[in-house]
Amino acid sequence: MVDAQKNYFRVIPAVFLILVRNNKILLLRRTNTGHMDGHYSMIAGHLEPGETLREAMQREAKEESSVSVALDDLELSSIDHRVVDERVNYFFVARKWEGEPQNLEPKKCDDLSWFNLANLPENTIYYIREAIENYKKNKRYSDFS
Repeated sequence: MVDAQKNYFRVIPAVFLILVRNNKILLLRRTNTGHMDGHYSMIAGHLEPGETLREAMQREAKEESSVSVALDDLELSSIDHRVVDERVNYFFVARKWEGEPQNLEPKKCDDLSWFNLANLPENTIYYIREAIENYKKNKRYSDFS
C-alpha cells in the first residue's frame, strides 16, 4: 500500500503588499537573501504560527517599511500558485495606510522606490510582474508550473 500522505502538496504560503499611489507602485530590490537578489519585489513575508494571512501582511508591512495598515484596509488582489516550488502567494492591496515607507531591512533590501505602473524595472521578479498585471486587469488567479 502506498502512503498517500507522501504525495500531498506541502504548500508554503507567502503574503505580498501592493502599495499604489499616484499611479506608482512601491517596490524593493532584494539583496543578501539567497533568492532573486538584485531583483525587485514587494514588501512580503511568510506566516508565523497562529497568524491569518492579513495579520501576516500587516506585520510584514510594519517590520519592513514602518507602514501601518489596518486589517480591514487589506484587500485580497490575487493569488498565484507556483507548482514547481510548492508556493502559494497572496497579494494584498492596501487601500489606505499610515506612514511613509522606509527601508527598515537594509541588509535584505538595497533600494525601496516608487515606480510607474506602466514602466516597471526590467529586473522585476517574474511573478511580481505577473501580480502587478493581474492587479491592473483585476485578474484574481495565476499559476506557474
